[in-house]
Amino acid sequence: MEPPREFRLPLEAADLLRDGGDGRYVVEEVLPARQLPPALAAFRAAFRTRGALAVLQHFDALYSLLRHFGAAGAAAKEDALELMMRVVSRHSNELPTVLGDPGLSQVDRATHLNALKMNCYLLAGLVDAFEMDTRMSGLLEVDAAGKNRAKTSGSLWEEEREPLLRLLTQLLQLDLRQLWGGLVVEEEFVSLIAGTCYRILENPSIGLQKYRATREAVTHLLAAVLVHYDHMFNATLKITQMLQHFEHVAPVFAQAVSLWATEYGLKSLVGELLREIGQKNQLDVARDASGIKGYATFVTELAEQVPALVLSNMSVLLAHLDGESYMMRNAVLAAMAEVLVQVLSGDQLEEAARDTRDQFLAMLQAHVCDIHGFVRSRVLQLFTRIVQQKALPLTQFQPVVSLAVGRLKDKSVVVVKNAIQLLAEFLSNNPFSGKLSCSDLAEPLRKEVQKLQEMRDRSRSTRAPVITPEEEWEAMLPEVRAATQQLFQPLQEWEEEEELEVEETVESASKQIAGLLRKLNYKRAARLTQKALGRFQGKEPFSGSTEENEEATILAVLRRLYTGPCPGENSEDSPRGNSRLQAEEVVPEEQAQAELIKQEMLVQYLQDAYNFSVKVTEALSLISKMMYENCVSVVQEAIEFFVIVSQFGVPQALLGVRRMLPLIWSKEPGVKEAVLNAYRRLYLNSSRDSERARAQELVHSLTLIMMDASLEMIQCLEEIISEFVQKAEVKPAVIQLLWERFTEKSQCSSLERRAAVMLLGMMARGKPEIVGSNLDILVTVGLSEKVCEDYQLAQEVCNAISKLATSPKPALRKNNAPFRLPQDHVLFKCLSEAVSKGFAQPSGHWIPFMEAAVRVIYQLAEGAEEICAHILQVCSQQALEKLQEADGQKADPGVSPSRVSDGASSLPTFLLMHLVSLVGQVALQQVVYLEVSVAAELCRRRLLKEEKTKERSESSTKKQRAQSTGNETTMEEELGLVGASAEDTEADLIRSICETELLDEKHLFSAFVPLVLKICNNPGLYSDPRLSAAAALALGKVCMISSEFCESHLRLLFTMMEKSTLPSVRSNLIAAAGDLAIRFPNLVEPWTSHLYARLKDPCPSVKQTAGLVMTHLILKDMIKVKGQVSEMATLLIDPEESITGVAQNFFNELSKKDNAIYNLLPDIISHLSDPSCAMEEESFHTIMRHLFSYITKDKQTDSLVEKLCQRFRTARTERQYRDLSYCLTLLPLSERGIHKLQDNFDCFADKLQDPTVYNCFQIVLVRFRRVGSKPETKALAEELEQKLSASHRRGLDSAEVCQEGSGTPMPKLAKQKPTNSRRQPLSTANRDEDFVTPKPRPRQSHKRAQKRRPPKKAVITFSSDEESSEDELSAELTEEETPTKTTPITRSSASRLR
Repeated sequence: MEPPREFRLPLEAADLLRDGGDGRYVVEEVLPARQLPPALAAFRAAFRTRGALAVLQHFDALYSLLRHFGAAGAAAKEDALELMMRVVSRHSNELPTVLGDPGLSQVDRATHLNALKMNCYLLAGLVDAFEMDTRMSGLLEVDAAGKNRAKTSGSLWEEEREPLLRLLTQLLQLDLRQLWGGLVVEEEFVSLIAGTCYRILENPSIGLQKYRATREAVTHLLAAVLVHYDHMFNATLKITQMLQHFEHVAPVFAQAVSLWATEYGLKSLVGELLREIGQKNQLDVARDASGIKGYATFVTELAEQVPALVLSNMSVLLAHLDGESYMMRNAVLAAMAEVLVQVLSGDQLEEAARDTRDQFLAMLQAHVCDIHGFVRSRVLQLFTRIVQQKALPLTQFQPVVSLAVGRLKDKSVVVVKNAIQLLAEFLSNNPFSGKLSCSDLAEPLRKEVQKLQEMRDRSRSTRAPVITPEEEWEAMLPEVRAATQQLFQPLQEWEEEEELEVEETVESASKQIAGLLRKLNYKRAARLTQKALGRFQGKEPFSGSTEENEEATILAVLRRLYTGPCPGENSEDSPRGNSRLQAEEVVPEEQAQAELIKQEMLVQYLQDAYNFSVKVTEALSLISKMMYENCVSVVQEAIEFFVIVSQFGVPQALLGVRRMLPLIWSKEPGVKEAVLNAYRRLYLNSSRDSERARAQELVHSLTLIMMDASLEMIQCLEEIISEFVQKAEVKPAVIQLLWERFTEKSQCSSLERRAAVMLLGMMARGKPEIVGSNLDILVTVGLSEKVCEDYQLAQEVCNAISKLATSPKPALRKNNAPFRLPQDHVLFKCLSEAVSKGFAQPSGHWIPFMEAAVRVIYQLAEGAEEICAHILQVCSQQALEKLQEADGQKADPGVSPSRVSDGASSLPTFLLMHLVSLVGQVALQQVVYLEVSVAAELCRRRLLKEEKTKERSESSTKKQRAQSTGNETTMEEELGLVGASAEDTEADLIRSICETELLDEKHLFSAFVPLVLKICNNPGLYSDPRLSAAAALALGKVCMISSEFCESHLRLLFTMMEKSTLPSVRSNLIAAAGDLAIRFPNLVEPWTSHLYARLKDPCPSVKQTAGLVMTHLILKDMIKVKGQVSEMATLLIDPEESITGVAQNFFNELSKKDNAIYNLLPDIISHLSDPSCAMEEESFHTIMRHLFSYITKDKQTDSLVEKLCQRFRTARTERQYRDLSYCLTLLPLSERGIHKLQDNFDCFADKLQDPTVYNCFQIVLVRFRRVGSKPETKALAEELEQKLSASHRRGLDSAEVCQEGSGTPMPKLAKQKPTNSRRQPLSTANRDEDFVTPKPRPRQSHKRAQKRRPPKKAVITFSSDEESSEDELSAELTEEETPTKTTPITRSSASRLR
């Protein structure tokens, strides 16, 4: 039979069309697409008769299909795939029989080999074609019909792909080498099958979960190729190439390689792949960022699955730790971490493994300070995992914790976030204790260290060297041997032989010889031994010697006598007895040594715990400052950290828990929710068993927070608790316990009782019935006759009751009348009596209680003004009675110094202070009552009336609509006009009451106003600080009533604010002026400069109050932002942290207004760099760094560059040059910014001779080069640098020429001597005639002045922007931002009076 033509696998499909000669198979004809269906049918028929060998005659038909695959129909493609799979399956089943036939002829073997290669070639071609078709259909946009068709074809291929791969795997399991004559299977065939696998893996969707079976089939097929067909080298190259070009294959290959290594024993492949990756050129790696990502992912995931194999090949990857690619550094470090967690963990490691572990940990620690932020962040994440898995040795705790604390100051937000997470993980998994308080650990550590020192001293004193008899004999042996040798030497002439007698018995002889040895008489002992050997032959210890000579025999006997027991010898004197005693002493000594080792371990443990606690405490102060960062994730991590720290009992954690309270007002939902969750975990999720125990724990914890908390913190806590109450997370047992504490049914201190009332008030905000249902208890217990004993408790009771007041917004309660109690209610009776009784008694807590009582009366009482008028009358009557008593005692020479006198009359100071405080509070609450409550009620009633009118009009309109004409206006329009005019009428009514009635002679206030003014006008006569503060605050409150009264007394108010020596007076008046600026902005506006002046007040408390007031006024747009805002900037460097916080908060909020800080910056720079400001250069730099951090827009940056360059022309001193150039270094310059520098080069060219100025411009260029990578931008920077250098050198050369020509150094530019402009509150230089009242604006009629509103658009202009064009940025207030309703600032004056 003629052998068939050989089918050679082509490199390209077209090779089969060319005749290669030598009997090779050639495709004779490529069929057109229309002839493919009948050709496939013929192949199918031939397959039924001839089986798999039918392909030999019909190969051209399938080849033609591959050539026209795109044009072929879907049915033809599917038929071809199905047919080829059946053919290959049939051939796979037939081949074992064929290969097992010993009589297989050469022709049959060649036939089956050709059929095998043809079938596999066609099947692989179909795989490639289908994969390409599926990939293209997923990328191209086609019409609906095409999409469905592609989907159908693709889904069929996806279903058939896995069976096809299993079929090929089954085929490769056969011993196909026999078809090649028992030789190696040709490489082209192996590459054909493997290429099919690689082609499938190139599909980006192969990593999806639904293709998991396909991935596994590919993995097993490649495993068969690797195991049976020597594909290792080619696979290594192909896998590394695919990792470089296809990112999605990294996880797939990592899983496949781990499977091959573990199930198929291909462990060497792991080493080959890692070696190939490790040998990649570092420069190529740095350039190919996308390719290196695949390597990095592969290394990381491979280490997670086979860490032991990665460990054995880790050395080839270490070169990447010093490379440029941060992704490869991350991958290698992640592989190390996985090895540490899964392989090199535990206490049973060998010495070599421990060394490797320590080396890996050292490398990880070194990269905590990596130059790239992503690497630093990743290492911290890896350490977090190591700590979670408890794989970090205890000896490494302290170094890693120290590194994590150091990274809290990192400039990268991601690094800081991960550092916080790592520290939190350290806390959760710390091996020391559940409580990590430094104070709690310091005392046990001190005691144990002292105990250890005592044990060491005792051990050192009692330890004696134990020398055994054998050791003594070894030391004696040289001398004993020398003495024995002398026995066998002839005697000298002058020597006589000493005659020695041996004892009669063996025991006595042995004792005699041993005694001589102890006395170091070795010669006599040896002689006696010699004689005893002759006398007591055969008796112990002189028998049984086997030594060759006599000298050795004597030495052996002597040794036995010295080290062994001797008959008849006292055990205490014998060497054996000594050794027994010493052995007995060894046992307690070993025990003492063991105890000493245990003590050392305990001390080391306590020392490590203490050091860890110190580091945690250090981290607390750093993390607490991060709670107000702009990054939400960092804030959330900081909150989480403090929750964990609190659970470990660190005392400083309470400060952080309090510090997070204001974040409840955050506009970020994630931050607010994090705070709520933190307090929920800390206080609501208790582990106690009973409901009562959980309630007690919650109340105790909340009481601790409130003990020393400020008013702001308590308000924040109230918001949190009210949220919990509204969500029903506070159990009834908690409320019950609070009521028991308040009523003293449950034993508690006065502070805890007061805290219980405060907590009830907080809960009443979320659920008012908590207080409303027990109002009688609050009144009878909290406001009873014993109220004078604890005014603070009574004050908190009033605050709790005030939560019953409804919202003043009429829209929220249009159909419900406001909650008011009748005038004769027992609450107001008790409050009136309590205020009146306490009026005449000196108490530091009466004024805060009185303010709370008056506020409750005005909020809840019907006819509140009558109740307060009665209180004023009663109290003033008591004052008059005291005055009459003082008049009767005016002749008494022993007048108390605590009384103030005016001519013949005198009153106690506290009485006057109580009186003016009461007057001021009633006046303020009367205004609030009219402006808020009365106005809201008038509006509510009007809305109800309008609704009823509207309903009636609608019903009548329906009846008359058919008869109505178009000339009539609609009722809706009439109602709109009526509503608007009615609202103005209501406002005018309330305004007229305040202006004309409240301070009228007929009103009660008119009787007390002169007293307040007299105290304020005579600080020398009324010199008591508390009285002065109370009178100043009362004056501010009374000024809130009437604009006319306010205008006439503003000069007095600001004079006191300027000149009073009492900080409390100045603070109170600043707060009052802030209220007045909101209520009467036009009146206070001329005095704005005096408000700014208080920002320089020498008293920190006054300065802080001024900062808060100015922040409020500026952010509410109630005063113009002038150049004096630079005084707010100076607060950024104030030594008081609280004042610095006020300034930072001000600028943070101001930055949220578009362009506000940008518009202010030029003026702030001018003021702060002015010589008269006398600000230190470093302080100026600190302020500028903070302010320029808000400049983030490119347009703002470019405009500021130009403005700063222009300022060089007007600068007068070198210090101003340096300040301006430093500001330029703070701007992130773009290409436009460099152009601005070029255009304005002449403005600063002559200033470049100053080295500092020149260095600043160099810094600007260096930073620009780091960002700008375009060639044209680099050329631009180089050109500017040349101009800078030339101007700098020209300035230096001219300076040298000037010095050489004149012989004297060139004079520097004149510096103005700085003058301190800080204003003192009461200086002799400030005379009354110097304090001129600002000229008021021309006023119109009284009524029209009250109606006047701020202009619709208030444009804020600055001197630096006067020349700016219209299209430049400007801070312009819109009409919506301009306040139209004035309300006073709610404040607590009690703290100021204290």
